Amino acid sequence: MENELYQVKLTDIFEGPMDLLVHLIRKNEVDIYDIPIAMITEQYLAYLGWLESMNIDFAGDFLVMAATLTQIKSRMLLPTVAAEEDDEDPRMEIARPLAEYLRLKSAAEELSRRALLGEDTFVRQPVEARDIVPRDEGFIRIGLFELIDAFQHILKNISAEDRLELTSDSISVKDRISELVDLFEEKKSLTFEELFAGQPTKSDVIITFLAILEMVKLCLVRLAQHAQTGLIRLFYD
Repeated sequence: MENELYQVKLTDIFEGPMDLLVHLIRKNEVDIYDIPIAMITEQYLAYLGWLESMNIDFAGDFLVMAATLTQIKSRMLLPTVAAEEDDEDPRMEIARPLAEYLRLKSAAEELSRRALLGEDTFVRQPVEARDIVPRDEGFIRIGLFELIDAFQHILKNISAEDRLELTSDSISVKDRISELVDLFEEKKSLTFEELFAGQPTKSDVIITFLAILEMVKLCLVRLAQHAQTGLIRLFYD
């Protein structure tokens, strides 16, 4: 019952399996047509294992992609028989849809940057409108997997002797969201590190991370990363 209090569902909210694959390829700086399939598959499965350990519910599509990567890895480990196998690289099974996905994603991002009909004519803004990610300050939008990387970095700085304890006395995700909203009301934006000021325990960090995920799902905050420094900042909507 207690675990249910800390479960976050990512289905239809955050990025899908292709986005995780893109994240890993960019992170490792590899060519999509020359993917080190064993390494990428291992890292992909590690991400899924980590999400599961955090009690984060993800869509079945992630498991389908994991199975596809594992199958391709297995095929590449087997000796090819000229009479039975064609000459195509097994990695093309994932490289082609990945290239098409990147092409469509790039086109969608380009369209999103264009002015919508009437946007430049009706310039009056709602009274309650808040600042969004400032494009002129070198920030770029980021997603779940960049946030996970930053979160794991925070955890590495916590002593290994600090045991994870999510008890009935621990602050709930709902309560942590309320605390974060109060902080954002004052400052409008916070760096990722500012969320973990002082000496937080593993429990504190995990509850804060789950609270951030919920706030992103509820469209309360936007995530952005400085293109030069890599600093992650959360903007309150």
